[in-house]
Amino acid sequence: MANADKRKQSLYFPEDMLKEIQHEAQRLDRSLSWIVQQGWKLARERMKAFPASNDDPEALADPREET
Repeated sequence: MANADKRKQSLYFPEDMLKEIQHEAQRLDRSLSWIVQQGWKLARERMKAFPASNDDPEALADPREET
């Protein structure tokens, strides 16, 4: 994994969630990045089961996406 493509990305978390991530990173002696990556690896199959926002044309729009 020495040649892994590393890209910097800013992610924003609610304060309580960030504190939990920081606590686990400290407890496990790992970086925040490692904690988030492991969380994604564990959750990605479950995320695939979520319906896409454009799957149901009758579904309510996400108000955060309204222009």
